[in-house]
Amino acid sequence: MREQYRSTPLLEEDLAPTPMDQFARWFAQAVSGGLHEPNAMVVSTATPDGRPSSRTVLLKGYDSRGFVFYTNYASRKGREIAANAHVSLLFPWHPIARQIIVTGTAERIGRDETAAYFRSRPHGSQLGAWASEQSAVIGSRAELLSRYEELAARYPEGEQVPAPPEWGGVRVTPETVEFWQGHENRLHDRLRYAPTAGDDGWRVERLAP
Repeated sequence: MREQYRSTPLLEEDLAPTPMDQFARWFAQAVSGGLHEPNAMVVSTATPDGRPSSRTVLLKGYDSRGFVFYTNYASRKGREIAANAHVSLLFPWHPIARQIIVTGTAERIGRDETAAYFRSRPHGSQLGAWASEQSAVIGSRAELLSRYEELAARYPEGEQVPAPPEWGGVRVTPETVEFWQGHENRLHDRLRYAPTAGDDGWRVERLAP
């Protein structure tokens, strides 16, 4: 199975000054182009002894400080982040022959920011955050649905649901960000932002495909 990518070259002079500004450009293009769930990203974490795990989550915010997603802190990724803050993010935008690969460090965001986002979620998603002890072994789907129904009775539609104490946001501060553009004959463009000496700015490196 092979795909010949045909697209416009990605040149250094066309990049934004910072990786987050460049991400904003590409993200806007992905959204306007109708890409399905462009905020879906693969989050890879690892234990302190280097055993990796990956899963797809949804990006819920980004700014100059980095990328934010939400999770149960007691989940596998939550526990691994607590023990080893080094993570990787991958935005796999295959229909437009683009990828964005981020390496960085993760940390919890403040509870006020978490609570504000939690209140913006649909009522059912709020209940789901309480019902699921993410990554824990459960006996059956019926057990999960039973927990949900108990919560739905306790917090009917329209009643405020508090944010679970073990649920919240994680911000990934980027250390490197690579923008990958596919081309014919596997001569892809790979431009990576990396910190300059002194960590006060960014330089761009071109990587061989």
